[in-house]
Amino acid sequence: MTYSERKEKENHLLYLIEHKRLSDLEKVANDYECSVRTIKRMISNLRNEGKTIMYCRKSNKYLLKK
Repeated sequence: MTYSERKEKENHLLYLIEHKRLSDLEKVANDYECSVRTIKRMISNLRNEGKTIMYCRKSNKYLLKK
């Protein structure tokens, strides 16, 4: 995966999180043709860029804290 492909996928992940549609990391990993660990790294990178992403255990979704 090239840098531009990775950034594009990270932006799509951010879109899913903003619209409260990211719950199953395995499904996203299959769609991106990568591992669940890679998806977790992408979420970590988004957090390092300043996004306040948290996981809600009640709804089992990743959310963007305002």
